[in-house]
Order: sequence, then structure tokens, then C-alpha cells
Amino acid sequence: MSENFGSPSQIQPLSIGNVVSAAVRLYRSHLKTYLKLALTAHLWVLVPIYGWAKYAAISGLISRLAFGELINQPESVQAASSHINPRLWSFLRVGFQVGISLLVIYFGLAIMGGVLATLLGLVLGGILGTTGVIVATTLAVIVTVIIVLLGLTWFYSRWVVAEVPLAVEENINGGESVARSWELTKASVLRIQGVVLVAFVVTLPLVFVLNYIPQLFLVKLERGSTIYGIVYIISMIGSLVGGVFVMPFWQALKAVLYLDLRSRREGLGLQLR
Repeated sequence: MSENFGSPSQIQPLSIGNVVSAAVRLYRSHLKTYLKLALTAHLWVLVPIYGWAKYAAISGLISRLAFGELINQPESVQAASSHINPRLWSFLRVGFQVGISLLVIYFGLAIMGGVLATLLGLVLGGILGTTGVIVATTLAVIVTVIIVLLGLTWFYSRWVVAEVPLAVEENINGGESVARSWELTKASVLRIQGVVLVAFVVTLPLVFVLNYIPQLFLVKLERGSTIYGIVYIISMIGSLVGGVFVMPFWQALKAVLYLDLRSRREGLGLQLR
């Protein structure tokens, strides 16, 4: 990759397409290393608590490696791990803090959407009678889904790089890393939402084949049957393979976003290779 951010006074934000393209190129050029780390991370998930911390830390490790490549200061896995490993539990804290926050926000938005939908139903039902109830029910579902999706993507965009500062910067803890993400993204939410949407579309075919299709077969099979068990195992293996292939791409994407956000907000004159 050869794209110059230029001098601090001339820094321009990367376009949505450029962010995704840079992540794809990073992913392809370091595929073997990233996939090996992603497989290790997914196997650690089977171990409660400590394994989850290892998964979060390895995710941060991939982002750190990608960031080093972007700023032309590549590191070996061993060298990067020496920075990541002492912060193991901080990475777990970041994951829990963001995950629980999004869960609480989800329920809050669902309740808000439900209340608005109910009020809409009462108004339309009083005006249009039975027809109004049908229309109101349909609109209620649409309104609730829109509110939840827009709200969740907005908050997710604010925390999208939550673990990257912890992986890259010195003298920072988990809570400060989450706050750092919130600060860096405050003027770029819509653009980040666009990046996330494009990245989701890029990975959708792989996720659909490995994750969703086996799940669709399971719905139609009888639980407890031999064929159900076989398809279930295939589904689990597919989910594992899908996660291993998709995770490094998202972590590389976060590294590119983090670099871009810091360049625009803090005037870093960095060279994107």
C-alpha cells in the first residue's frame, strides 16, 4: 500500500472505501500470521474467564501488528506480545465494559421503541379502527427495529476501536482505552457507520456460507436425530472457521480506523504503506 497522509497541516481523512481497502490488503499480506493468531484466540474461548481474556488480548495483538505495518514500524509476534500480555486482564475489562454497555443500550432502545410504537398504535387505532391496529402493528415493528439498529450502530461506532489504544499506546488502562475510543470517534460517527456497513457486506458471503446456512438446516431438522447431530457439528465447525477468517479482517480494519482518527484529530504525519 502506498498512500501518504501528508504533513500534519494537510492531513485528509481516508474515504470509507480506502479504509476497507487498506484493511483487506493488510489481511491478505499477513494472512498466515493473522489466521494462526485468530485460530489460537478462538480455541482459548473454550476456557472460561482466562480464555476469554486471552481471546481479547490476541484480538488486540492483531490490531497492534497491523498498526505497526501501517506506520512502517513492523513488529514480530513475540515483540508485540511482550506489550500485550501484561495487559491481559485490561483487555478482558474492555470487552466486558463495551459488551455490557451495548447490551444495556439494546434493552433501553427496545423499551423506547416499544413505548413509541404503543403510542403510535393507540393514535392510529383510534383514528382508523381495526385497519389502524394492523397498520400500527406493522409500523411498531418497523419503528422499533430502526430505533434499535440506529442506536446500536451509533454507540458501537463510538467504541469500535476501544481495544486498539490499549494495544498500541503506553501508560493506559482498560477504562482509559474505552474513553479514548469515545473521544477519537466523536466527530466521525456517520463515516465509521459507513465503514462498518461496507465491511459487513464484504464479510457477509463468507459468514453466510459458514454460519447462516448450517443454522437454516438445523431449523428444519428434528432435535435429537442423528442427522441433526451431524449438521450441528458441521455448524459448529463452520462457525469456528468463519470466526477465524473474519476476526483478523475486523482487527486490521480497527487499526486502520484508529490510525486515520488519530491522524485527523491529532495531526500525526504518518505514512500508510
